Amino acid sequence: MDLAALARSLRSEAERSEERRGIVLAGEREAGLEAARLVLGAAEIEFGDVTVVGPPNQLPADTVSTNRADKLLGTTKDAVVLDAHEELRPNAVGQVVGAVDGGGLFVVLAPPLSQWAERRDGFDERLAVPPFERRDVGGRFKRRFLERLQVHRGIAIVDVDGEWVEDDGLTDPAPRLEDGRSRRGPPKESTFPPSVYDRCLTGDQAAAVGAFEVLNPTDTRATDPRAIVLEADRGRGKSSTAGLAAGALAVDGADVLVTAPQYDAAAAIFERAAEVLADLDVAVDSDGEPPKELRVGRDPDDTDDERESASGHVRFRTPSDAVEVAGDADLVIVDEAAALPVARLEAFLAADRVAFATTIHGYEGAGRGFSVRFRDRLAESRHDVDEVRLDEPIRYAAGDPIEAWAFDALLLDARPAVDQVVEDATPGSVEYRRLPPEDLLADEHLLREAFGLLVLAHYRTEPDDLARLLDAPNVAVRALVQDGHVAAVALLAREGGLGPDRRAAMYDGERIRGHMLPDVFTSQLRDERAAIPVGARVLRIATHPAARRRGLGSRLLARLRTEATDGLPEWNGAPRPAEASDRDGLDWLGVGYGATPDLLRFWASCGYRTVHLATTRNDRSGEYSALMVDPISEAGQELHDRTARRFGGRIGDVLGDALDDAEPDVVRAALSATDATAAPPLNLTDWEWRVVASAAYGPGLADVAPGPFRSLAARHLIDPLDPEALDDTGERLLVRKALQSWDWDAVASDVGYHSTGMAMRDYGDAFEPLVSLYGTDVALEERARYVEADETPALEGETLPGSGANADEPGTAEQHLDEPDDGA
Repeated sequence: MDLAALARSLRSEAERSEERRGIVLAGEREAGLEAARLVLGAAEIEFGDVTVVGPPNQLPADTVSTNRADKLLGTTKDAVVLDAHEELRPNAVGQVVGAVDGGGLFVVLAPPLSQWAERRDGFDERLAVPPFERRDVGGRFKRRFLERLQVHRGIAIVDVDGEWVEDDGLTDPAPRLEDGRSRRGPPKESTFPPSVYDRCLTGDQAAAVGAFEVLNPTDTRATDPRAIVLEADRGRGKSSTAGLAAGALAVDGADVLVTAPQYDAAAAIFERAAEVLADLDVAVDSDGEPPKELRVGRDPDDTDDERESASGHVRFRTPSDAVEVAGDADLVIVDEAAALPVARLEAFLAADRVAFATTIHGYEGAGRGFSVRFRDRLAESRHDVDEVRLDEPIRYAAGDPIEAWAFDALLLDARPAVDQVVEDATPGSVEYRRLPPEDLLADEHLLREAFGLLVLAHYRTEPDDLARLLDAPNVAVRALVQDGHVAAVALLAREGGLGPDRRAAMYDGERIRGHMLPDVFTSQLRDERAAIPVGARVLRIATHPAARRRGLGSRLLARLRTEATDGLPEWNGAPRPAEASDRDGLDWLGVGYGATPDLLRFWASCGYRTVHLATTRNDRSGEYSALMVDPISEAGQELHDRTARRFGGRIGDVLGDALDDAEPDVVRAALSATDATAAPPLNLTDWEWRVVASAAYGPGLADVAPGPFRSLAARHLIDPLDPEALDDTGERLLVRKALQSWDWDAVASDVGYHSTGMAMRDYGDAFEPLVSLYGTDVALEERARYVEADETPALEGETLPGSGANADEPGTAEQHLDEPDDGA
C-alpha cells in the first residue's frame, strides 16, 4: 500500500468509526514534512483545519511552537501534526493530542526510529541540569514512547526514507450506528429553557446541565449554599456543559464568574454560553473576540456602560483576580480545577454557589490534589455538594485508540496501588527501596504505582515529570514498599556542588536551572558560597491515601537522611559530574513549597528548619513559599546556620513590608520551625524596656516605639523560653501588630475581636509574660511599679495605672498629645 492509499484508508476508517487514527512518519525531517503534505492531501483534510506543532516549516497550516502547545487546549482540529525532530516534549504531546476531532488524524514526524531513543534533543537539554551535560540524559522515556506507538492499535508506522510501511494502523472496526450516543431531555420542573437541552449531545451532558439548575439564584428549591463537582475524562464536553448552564443562568439574571488556569481552557464555556443566548434571541454585549465577558439584556448598540443595566453576566477572571470577587458573584465556575492548588480552590468557597469542573485523566487532570485533599475540605464546608460525572465521549467515540495510546504513553491514567494492598502499611512493615529508572522501566506496575501516587498527591505533576523521573541525570527516586506495592514515594533532585564560574554567574543574576535553593541563597540572599555544598532537594513526597497519618512520610525522610549521610551515588545512573566534590555524602537535604501551617509543622517534625520565606506569592498556589534545610555535614551546617541567622535578623522587617499580608498562622509556624539559634538578640536599651513594660502593665503606648515590640515578638516566636506563655490569639496579635504593623481596626477585625479596644487591651496583656520572661532588671523594675499599684483597690471615680494602655476606648492617651490643656 502506498502512502496516499494508506492515508485515505486511515481517514475513511476514522470517519466511519468516529474515532481518531495516528500515523508516524519516521525519517529525515524534510522527507517527513513532504510526507505529511501528501497524507493530509490524500485524506482530504483542508490545511485550514490543521495545526502544526513544532518549529517553522513549509506546510501551509497554522504553526505553534512546542512551548506554546497549550494554545490547543480546548480547540478542535481535523488534524494535528506534531514535529518531534527538534524535541519530544511530553507536556506538548498531552496538550495537543486531545485537539484532534473524531474522524481526524494525529500525525507525528519523528527521526529514524532506530536512532530516536539515542538522540538528545531540545527537551533533553532542559533535563541536563548543570553540572550535568546533555550527554548524561537518558533515553528511557523515548524508548517507552516509541514502544507504545508500535504496540497500540490505530497507529500506522511509516519509514519515509525507505518508503515502506511498518504497520498500516488499520483496525477494521465493526460498523457503528449513525448516532450511538444516548439522548435525554430536560429534567422535570426545569428552570432552563428547552433549547439549552437541545444543544446537549449526550444523555450524560443533559443530566449534568440539569444539575446546574440548583445553582440558579431564582430557584426557590435550593436556598442553602450549594456546590457541584463536575468530573470527566477529556473529550466528554465538560467545559461545554458548564457553558450551556452559564448561558441559561445569565438569561435568568445571574452574574456568573468563570475562572481557569488560563483563558484558553475556559474558551468553550463562552462559546456555548453565546450559542445559548443566540438561540434565545436575547441582546448580548461582549468585550471582544474571543469574548471574556458577555453582558445579557442590553442592546449591543447601547453605548451606556452602566453595569446595572445588564440583567445577566458571564465574565472571566484569572484565579488570583477571581478570588477577590468570588463572594460577590451569584455563581463561580472553576474550570480545570485539578490544575489549581487546594488553597486557591478553598478560597472560592466564599461564594454561596460554586461549580468545580475537573478533568479526571488527561493533561489538565495530571495533579489531582483536588480529588484527594480538597474533597475533604469541600465535604466539611457549609455547601451542600452534588457530584456529576460525564462518561460518554463527545469529540470522538468511546474506545478511541488514540486516547488509549496517549493515556498509556504519558501515564495520564496512572493510579496508586489499590487501597487493600497498602492499607496495613506501618513504618515497621515497609521496605525502603531505591527505584533506579531501569527498574521502573522494567516493571510497569511499579512505575505506574510510583508515578500515579505522585500525580495523585501533587497538583503540579505533569507528563514532563515522567521523562524527568526516567531520564534526568540529577534526579533520584526513593520509596517505601509494602509487599511490592508503593506506599510512599519521594522524588529528589541534586542541587549545589557548582564550580566557581557558575557560582559567580549565579551571583551576578544568571539563572542556573535545577538549583532552586542555591539560586535563592546566592542571587537573592547574596551568598556566593551557597552553591558550593551539595544537597538534595525533595521535589515531591507522597503517601498513599490509604496509609496516611501513620508516620510513613516521616519514616521515608528519616531513611533518606540516613542514606544521604553516606551519599546518594545514583542520580538516575548518571556519572559523577566533573564539578562535583570528592566527598561521597551530601551536605544538606532541603525543600521548598507553598507554606501552610500543617506542612510547616510536618517538615519541622522531620528535622527541617526554615531559612527563608519568599516575598511574593506563588502564581499557582497563591501561597508564600518556605525554604527549609536539614543540614548533614559540617559544610551543610555552616550554610544552614548563616542563612538562618540572616533570616531571623531580617524577618521582622520583611513581615512589616513585603510579607505584611502573610497569614498569621503561616508566620507562626514558619518562625517556630526556625532554628532557635537564629533568633535575633534582644539588644533593647533601658528606655526601650521601660516603653515595653509600661505598655504591658501600665499607661505606656506601644505605638510610640514599635521597634522593641517587634524585636521581642520575633524572639519569642522563634525561640520561646516558655512555648505556653501565649495562646493562639496572643501570638496572632504579635504577628499582625508587632511584626506586620497593621492598623488597630484591621487587627481587631482579622483576629476576631468585637471591638478595637479589646484587641488593644489583649495586645498589652500579651506582652506581660514576655516582659517577665525576657526582661532586664530595668524592665522588671518598671513592671513592679504597676503590679504593686494594681494590688491597691481603686477609690470610687479613680482610674488604676495601666488602664490608659488597656482601655476599651482606643486613642485616649493620644488625645493628650493633640489637645492643649487649659493653660495653653
